[in-house]
Amino acid sequence: MSTNLDRFKKDLARLIALGGNLENAMQRSVMQTEFDKVLHSQFSKDEAAAFLKDLPDFHKVYDTWYSESLALLRQLLPDRVVNFVSFYEKPKGRKVTDYSNYVIQDFLQGLRVTFAGQTKVDASAAIPQFRQQLAIVEAAKRRFESSLFEIRQIVQADLFDSEIDAARELLKHKFLRAAGAVAGVVLEKHLRQVCDDHKIAVTKKNPTIGDLNELLKKGRVIDVPPWRHISLLGDLRNLCDHDKDREPTEQEVSDLVEGTAKVLKTIF
Repeated sequence: MSTNLDRFKKDLARLIALGGNLENAMQRSVMQTEFDKVLHSQFSKDEAAAFLKDLPDFHKVYDTWYSESLALLRQLLPDRVVNFVSFYEKPKGRKVTDYSNYVIQDFLQGLRVTFAGQTKVDASAAIPQFRQQLAIVEAAKRRFESSLFEIRQIVQADLFDSEIDAARELLKHKFLRAAGAVAGVVLEKHLRQVCDDHKIAVTKKNPTIGDLNELLKKGRVIDVPPWRHISLLGDLRNLCDHDKDREPTEQEVSDLVEGTAKVLKTIF
């Protein structure tokens, strides 16, 4: 069975390979004539044509690459997340745009700054910014492969995945409260781990899903949509564990199990 360890390796390799192609696509969009000249000097006509055909559309593919890379960095290299984001987002309070603060958002919007008829900064300024992002993703791979890398979270994630599978099996056989209880415990443990990873103090001795959800929102680890989703999951967990006035429906328990599985994969 494929483990989270295998998944991380595969995802990192894919993101690094796609990043290399995106860098080529970005360079060609900025300096097409020079890029094609070098390409045709190194490859045959057919090889060059095949190479260009395989290049992704940077404007269409980058957002997906960025989002997936950011999610992995939060898990594997959290101390570089702010740096990674800074190469994409426009600096707050920026009044003058030049080569030192031109970012990938500017590139995607086609920003070009001129003064007195001369180009002050253009899309070429985004190339080193993207290279820095790609270098950070490559650094995450090196950290991941290092013997110093702490694999506790990945091992725990594998355990949680197994427990979610157990909850699905209980649900399949109509053990609704039991399935909901298992999923609820997994969700609570995961949220507690996320708080620990982000150095968020948990003062309550026995915090609930709602308590942990609020802490993560206040700590800006999650925003309103996932906070609402987790709030709903917490209500469903309480229905399975505590509310004896009515039985949870099969759909409600399914929502809890699958919602918990989604939280495990998207909130780190």
